[in-house]
Amino acid sequence: MHQAVSYPAADLTAAALLKDPTLSGFAGRVSDSGEGRWTIKATIDEAVPVPVLSTALYQRFTSRGEADFQDKLLSAMRYEFGGHLEKSET
Repeated sequence: MHQAVSYPAADLTAAALLKDPTLSGFAGRVSDSGEGRWTIKATIDEAVPVPVLSTALYQRFTSRGEADFQDKLLSAMRYEFGGHLEKSET
């Protein structure tokens, strides 16, 4: 099981690409656990702008369409960061 630790994005990317250079093991569907949604809702209630967090959440939604390499890379980085597996469509 992966532990969430502080890794620079470049390290996560390098680790993922070393294991699977074509990222064939990833569909490109970047799942969300609900924490981002909760955080965005809380920041709206407190009138605190968090454009980076909201953009990251919306990119996860976008990735649920046609998978391309950048979505596969995002999914691979998320897996490297905390062992987050892709969820199938429901």
